[in-house]
Amino acid sequence: MYDSTDVAKAAIRVAITSSRAEEERLIGRLREKGIQAVAVDVGGDIINSVHLMIERAIIASRKSGLSRGECHLDDGAIAGAAREAVSQIASKAMGLNGGGKIAVCRYQEHLTVCVFMSIGLLHLNEVVIGLGHRSIPAQSEK
Repeated sequence: MYDSTDVAKAAIRVAITSSRAEEERLIGRLREKGIQAVAVDVGGDIINSVHLMIERAIIASRKSGLSRGECHLDDGAIAGAAREAVSQIASKAMGLNGGGKIAVCRYQEHLTVCVFMSIGLLHLNEVVIGLGHRSIPAQSEK
């Protein structure tokens, strides 16, 4: 049995993976523990692409089976947690570009979104992380 802290730690671990192969191995290990996970790369002008980052988190969650398809409850929880995570990095990202990853993890009713990015210009980068959590009804068996 895992709680919200465990799911948050899982999302952070997925978001900070340095390669797609490492990400896939970690997602496989989490799946064995019953934790669903998905990650998607993001980048560009952070402030002007907040809506795109939220959409990417929702779409990746749908495609991976982490959410129940076009379920407004799941989509809303993912959007809310993603918006919270992005808002935590927004003050450092004002007017700058960034690149990184959004990870979404879910275990029963616990859902966490983590944004891990490098933002800045040229070689003067700042590393930022944002985290959002929501509680939603556990998925029924498919």
